[in-house]
Amino acid sequence: MILDLHVQPGASRTEFAGRHGERIKVRLAARAIDGRANEALIEFLAAHYHVPKSRIRIASGLKSRQKRVIIDE
Repeated sequence: MILDLHVQPGASRTEFAGRHGERIKVRLAARAIDGRANEALIEFLAAHYHVPKSRIRIASGLKSRQKRVIIDE
């Protein structure tokens, strides 16, 4: 599964927040410091889709709010 996401770090809580253009918007409580937001995103998606964190990878946008995430099922 491929997800095109718009990520908003530093939010009050971690949640899906509708759409941002063609992308799914995700709010993250973690700040974008030292990769913490990316780690939090992977943990959030793993819990939501009930897959191990090792099956989720950020294919593009490591340092951007616009990310493409691949979930191997």
